[in-house]
Amino acid sequence: MTENPVPSILSTLRTEQATSPALIWYGPNHERIELSGKVLDNWVAKTSNFLVEELDAEPGTTVQLELPVHWKTLVWALSAWQTGCSIALSAVDGAQVRVTSEEPASRSAGEVVVAAALPALAMSWPGQLPAGAVDYAAEVRAYADTYAGEEYRDSPAVAVAAGAEPGTAFTDLLARHAPEGAGSGHQVLLAPAEAGMSGVLAAALGVWASGGTLVLLGEGVQSTERLMAAERVTARLGA
Repeated sequence: MTENPVPSILSTLRTEQATSPALIWYGPNHERIELSGKVLDNWVAKTSNFLVEELDAEPGTTVQLELPVHWKTLVWALSAWQTGCSIALSAVDGAQVRVTSEEPASRSAGEVVVAAALPALAMSWPGQLPAGAVDYAAEVRAYADTYAGEEYRDSPAVAVAAGAEPGTAFTDLLARHAPEGAGSGHQVLLAPAEAGMSGVLAAALGVWASGGTLVLLGEGVQSTERLMAAERVTARLGA
């Protein structure tokens, strides 16, 4: 069984990186958001508490993420892994929780649907929700910004579920995606959306495990020389 690295990563974020940037997001319309290690950990803790207390997630739960490459997708992945759940990046049978940023379809039997508005300042879902759907933006801020639950260092055994396929363990996820130009010391890694969510997740885990910073570009955002110089980028995740 491969060890879940997320508890150790989150500990590093809230202690050694508490006030330094851990995640910098460039989104459409010139949106730039910088999250320190402490702020990122707070978002993950709130979402973890929401998962456990509101959605009844537990080790063995699969959380299906119908989300684009986005900083909130990283929050959801870390939260699922912190609570011992697996994630799925495409539709899988048997997912107990489905998180979507699209117009949420009615839920299937045994499934909880979570509507996640992506704008940073969104306080609620912008529209009507089907019966039984949960509004992430409206609910998550009410939860504690520290997570006091059990540390699941030995689960999930499958980090990313893949339907009928065996799925991907943490060891394989990390080994599959190596950024160009990675080196020792503090790393500022540029991750474009074109690298894909699986690659971005693996790169994020690697850079945060070593106390580095992830610069995440949303769909359509170009990695200009000016941007790379401003953020002091030291490595880039290949598309």
